[in-house]
Amino acid sequence: MSTMSALIAVTTTLTTKWPSTPLLLEASEFLAEESQDKFWDFVEATQNIENDHDGNICYESCLLLSFFRHAEACHPVCLFFFMTLLPFEILYLKDATVLFLLDCLFILKVMLDDALERPKPYLFKGDHKFPSANPDAPVVILYAELGTKEFSRFHQLMLAKANKGLITYVLRHFLSNPSKSKVHLSGYGVELAIKNQEYKAKDDTQVQAGADVNATVIGENDPVDEVQGFLFGKLKTNYPELKEQLKELRKHLIESTNEMAPLKVWQMQDLSFQTAARILAAPSVDALNVMRDLSQNFPTKARSITKTVVNSEIRKEIEENQKYFKGTLGLQPGDSALFINGLHIDLDVQDIFSVFDVLRNEARVMEGLRSLLVDTPYIHDILKLNIQPSDSDYAVDIRSPAVNWINNLETDGRYASWPSNVQELLRPTFPGVIRQIRKNFHNLVMILDPTLENTAVLISVAEMFYSNNIPLRIGVVFVVNDSDEVDGMQDAGVALLRAFNYIADDIDSQMAFDAVISMLNRVPSGGKLKVEHVVGVLEKRYPYVEISSILGPDSAYDNNRKEGKAYYEQTGVGPLPVVLYNGMPLQREQLDPDELETVVMHKILETTSFFQRTVYLGELNSDHDVVDFIMNQPNVVPRINSRILSTSRNYLDLAATNNHFIDEYARFLFLDTKDKNAAVANSMNYMTKKDDGIIRPVTFWVVGDFDQPSGRQLLYDAIRHMKTSNNVRLGVINNPSENPSNEKSLIARAIWAAMQTQTANNAKNFITKMAKEETAQLSVRAGSFRCLYLDSCHFLFLCVPTQVLKQLVNVNLRVFMNCQSKLSDLPLKSFYRYVLEPEISFMADSSFAPGPLAKFLDMPQSLLFTLNLNTPESWMVESVHTRYDLDNIYLEEIDSVVAAEYELEYLLLEGHCFDVTTGQPPRGLQFTLGTASNPVIVDTIVMANLGYFQLKANPGAWILRLRKGRSDDIYKIYSHDGTDSPAEADDLIVVLNTFKSKIIKVKVQKKPDMMNEELLSDGTHENDSGFWTSLTRGFTGGSKPEEPKQEKEDVINIFSVASGHLYERFLRIMMLSVIKHTKTPVKFWFLKNYLSPTFKEFIPYMAEKYGFQYELVQYKWPRWLHQQTEKQRIIWGYKILFLDVLFPLAVDKILFVDADQIVRTDLKELRDFDLEGAPYGYTPFCESRREMDGYRFWKSGYWASHLAGRKYHISALYVVDLKKFRKIAAGDRLRGQYQGLSQDPNSLSNLDQDLPNNMIHQVPIKSLPQEWLWCETWCDDASKQKAKTIDLCNNPQTKEPKLQAAVRIVAEWSNYDQEIKGIYNNFLEEKERGTTDSYQQTDRKHPGETKLSFSFLCLVEDSEFHCDVLTC
Repeated sequence: MSTMSALIAVTTTLTTKWPSTPLLLEASEFLAEESQDKFWDFVEATQNIENDHDGNICYESCLLLSFFRHAEACHPVCLFFFMTLLPFEILYLKDATVLFLLDCLFILKVMLDDALERPKPYLFKGDHKFPSANPDAPVVILYAELGTKEFSRFHQLMLAKANKGLITYVLRHFLSNPSKSKVHLSGYGVELAIKNQEYKAKDDTQVQAGADVNATVIGENDPVDEVQGFLFGKLKTNYPELKEQLKELRKHLIESTNEMAPLKVWQMQDLSFQTAARILAAPSVDALNVMRDLSQNFPTKARSITKTVVNSEIRKEIEENQKYFKGTLGLQPGDSALFINGLHIDLDVQDIFSVFDVLRNEARVMEGLRSLLVDTPYIHDILKLNIQPSDSDYAVDIRSPAVNWINNLETDGRYASWPSNVQELLRPTFPGVIRQIRKNFHNLVMILDPTLENTAVLISVAEMFYSNNIPLRIGVVFVVNDSDEVDGMQDAGVALLRAFNYIADDIDSQMAFDAVISMLNRVPSGGKLKVEHVVGVLEKRYPYVEISSILGPDSAYDNNRKEGKAYYEQTGVGPLPVVLYNGMPLQREQLDPDELETVVMHKILETTSFFQRTVYLGELNSDHDVVDFIMNQPNVVPRINSRILSTSRNYLDLAATNNHFIDEYARFLFLDTKDKNAAVANSMNYMTKKDDGIIRPVTFWVVGDFDQPSGRQLLYDAIRHMKTSNNVRLGVINNPSENPSNEKSLIARAIWAAMQTQTANNAKNFITKMAKEETAQLSVRAGSFRCLYLDSCHFLFLCVPTQVLKQLVNVNLRVFMNCQSKLSDLPLKSFYRYVLEPEISFMADSSFAPGPLAKFLDMPQSLLFTLNLNTPESWMVESVHTRYDLDNIYLEEIDSVVAAEYELEYLLLEGHCFDVTTGQPPRGLQFTLGTASNPVIVDTIVMANLGYFQLKANPGAWILRLRKGRSDDIYKIYSHDGTDSPAEADDLIVVLNTFKSKIIKVKVQKKPDMMNEELLSDGTHENDSGFWTSLTRGFTGGSKPEEPKQEKEDVINIFSVASGHLYERFLRIMMLSVIKHTKTPVKFWFLKNYLSPTFKEFIPYMAEKYGFQYELVQYKWPRWLHQQTEKQRIIWGYKILFLDVLFPLAVDKILFVDADQIVRTDLKELRDFDLEGAPYGYTPFCESRREMDGYRFWKSGYWASHLAGRKYHISALYVVDLKKFRKIAAGDRLRGQYQGLSQDPNSLSNLDQDLPNNMIHQVPIKSLPQEWLWCETWCDDASKQKAKTIDLCNNPQTKEPKLQAAVRIVAEWSNYDQEIKGIYNNFLEEKERGTTDSYQQTDRKHPGETKLSFSFLCLVEDSEFHCDVLTC
């Protein structure tokens, strides 16, 4: 490997679609994430630093970003987002734009005077707003590049105005000449999977010669470079004179290793323990490198590992650890888990960016403790303490006799058919399904005053839960007048309570609850409950009972009257009404009837995961009382004191250390807030229970006006509390409510004098008397109470990717081996690289080194590989450049580097949408995402499954709307969560400025005059073109989405998928066969996710030559749907699982034609075929070739029983009536069945055809005539003459390669192949001459790429001023 020409390797790079940004700007964003103060300090420190747009500033400055540029790579996204805001503002304020080239001071003054007449600017959460004393001042937004002279000049001008309170200064980054280079990304994995060669699926077309970019960045720099136990990295360092001999030895060992001879079963039995022993035998400094090397190259390392001896001590220690892991964490042998400070990180959900966020947050906590001068050993002790929940999830005990329970899931007969075993929680179900188990897991208690107006609507929501058999136990606490002198004939609340008790005693609580609903239904809208409403219901239901005996003074039905009010007052849950879920009070804004239903359902789903874990770990079993278990949780408190348990806590930052005191007035006035806090702490004297000099762990500061009764009462209560514990010290700060004077501050000065001159105990006694004497007869009033305390966390660092963390983060890293015994198969069957570079690297000329990449060196050359990328959920990635077939990499036929270049094309915006009236997802509802000038750049359809939708976009600020047409006509947006718009905004602004996932929630409501309309009615004429509009490259023209709908064009829509050069070759031939036989215009739809760059480059040229339309569709597999890991199975999933959302509503029918088919008839006949009400039609498997009977698996066993005489259908050709498919929610049913079956790895062997055949009873299949699909494997030769399509099925008997079978079976195939090759050669010739530009696929221009040619832009708004300045 001394020359690059001899190097055979596979490399992969991933770049962004948008340009890279200077390091200076990235450093500022890195600091802004810590605090805005640090950002502005950095801006000041970088005045007049000149740097070019490639970011070539000094290396020392770059150390700041050594970790976060490549490890998180988030800041280029944020910076590109800022650059997209300028055109957003121009369009948002297009009537207010003013171009000026005059003196900025003069213009600024003129426009400030005129600010009130201008529209208001929109400020984003990520904006950098300079701290100002006047928050209501006009807003000036400066677009500029840090480090330039122009920026410095305007920045100083803005600072001068902002410091005087004249403006609110906002800074946004802008580059007038962005870099041409792209951002090279980290944080993704690359898999080189070994492909099954049972059926040869490799194209025989020769790859054209050419140089690949990545080939220049290969090197042998691995510090370990372990081959069969030899650490060649160390050997080369220790014996440089033997470099050539070591190279020969290494080559020999690799060649012998890469033979990949299969291991015997007995050799694999102990392979897991042997791998652990190999890692543990390495020097500690190299152990992580050895672990990485073995895990990433396991197929070639396995044979040498089998020779490793495992000593008994290692085995015993591992097995002891496994017992502990299983008992405490529920981990089985072979499971992997990551814990950071004791916090479990779910690696199936989290990506590297969220892991870094956790690390950063934990580091901040530790830094805060260290800044308080807590020594390191004590920090760890503090962090081991259990932490109470910080959110609003404190609960009160609901096991009170004051609660009137309406139902009981464990004893009521209506729930008798439900399973009562808690293990049912662990049974796989579709996400969003609420499990019906006969246990009181979910308890809803309503604390109500019957006479309040909103009581009726809350009771109606509870009744809805009850009548719909939601697994929810419902209880009611009535809070009424508890005076003995008031009876039910005088007070409506007392009357309702007594009536409820009477009916509950006479019949049961359910009937009493029904009567209460009837009473409240008699209350007119906007009115209040009256005694006659209660009497009317009682007279109707009990005509022979004396009403006064129930409601009057002698009533015996006062149960829970006093107890209800006492329970309400004791719990301190706040003003009525109150709704408790498992004892936790819901927020006031959640008590809206529409909101309450959704909130409770979400609470049930969220809490289910907690119960699942407790059941899995054995903490909860069927014999336990579930309510007792819930009430014994640490978040349950006797009383909710809002002062102590408030979720919006204000903390004083006492981390600063200085020698300042408050009596140094001149210096104190100019200290910042942090130093002022320290000065106050330095000056504070304390009262204590005893004068013993011990350290008190709890400190109270009482702030109040001690010359006012309320301040003295507060001080008195604090002292009384202090007397109960010797662990508390108390400091006081007088906060006069008016200008102090000698006459008005006598008590405060006396208290101050006692604190300064007396011992702690004497001061306490004196101040107690002072406070009590003045306030003994006054009622208690709340003052300004401040309690300073620390939250605590539990820390234990255990993290991967281990090498990067080990290099860059100061962690205590512990890796435990969790081996699996008695293996019968290789646990890792692919090669893997995780791309995560620890720091920025530079070339000798101080320019950036080429970005991070995945390198596969020394791979076995006899195997066939397929390349897969594992990226974070929110990334939509495509292959943009490579000469080779990445689906079939055969290194024996390659003499250089297989360089695969990928591009992050879009970031994913995900969401969930529900109709507030029905609580159900509005199936068929469409959303659009765009800008003010281009409202429809992408669009999407809402699924019924969880109301899920997804949209793709680049970084920037986007506007989300309901699509014009039926969606916008029928529905309106009711509310939204997770967006960047105010709650009342009509247009939802969504900001994408990070690589992290963005998930929003949108609620919609039908317009009053559209309540009976349905989106998916038979008369649907939605004006839409699918969320693939940006990828449409049809060549027959078309109108813009917002224009009136024209007469529907008679087009045959054909969908197909392909991956790899061979199947793309088949696909082109299939398309040609369709065009040759079909007279009606054809539009092809291709799944873009797996198409090669070669195909995407050629298809526009082919479409032009043959006159067909095409569109590339793209969809990201939803995170909540069970993931497939094998590429072929993923493609099968796309064939069947997303048919309802892949295509726009305007497409009524779609034909799927497999890539390896030849069409011999006009497909218009298939499109117009009568499906007789079925949503789709498939061709049954042929049964005429009798010699294949032994391979017809559907004729026996499960399939024979399940089909019950029906045919088993093949998925190579089918027609879908999309209107019917959507109307019966076929896609949602298929996904639901898939979710359940796919949990079993042995189910759905042929996913794309097993699933619809399995669902044949729920989603009927219309069987197409047999001649629509002929396949030699299953059909006899006689039926070939009538065949309308020929499919090149694999033959399990002969294993004949596809290409060979195509030439032999289909006479016209070779002619088609030669015709396509001729067209392709013409394309290559035109490409060389540079005449193919008109055919190239160019995506719709992104608004962030707008080029602006003017120097300064000033925008002025309504109540605020908004000046955007560009430095060009």
